[in-house]
Amino acid sequence: MGRIKTKLIKGVTNKLVEEHRQDFKENFNENKKLVSKFADISSTKIRNVIAGYVTRLMKTKKDI
Repeated sequence: MGRIKTKLIKGVTNKLVEEHRQDFKENFNENKKLVSKFADISSTKIRNVIAGYVTRLMKTKKDI
């Protein structure tokens, strides 16, 4: 089992992926920088959780 993502994390991540799908990659470190660029997130931990979820979505939704 994995960690459960909160409604806030899923909402922000889905919005970012919707708007910037072509920019995100399957690499966590690149996505971390892009999340910082596209969203004003003051917490490093929250930014990393969002970047990890973006990475997971990009890996699982290659076809879409």
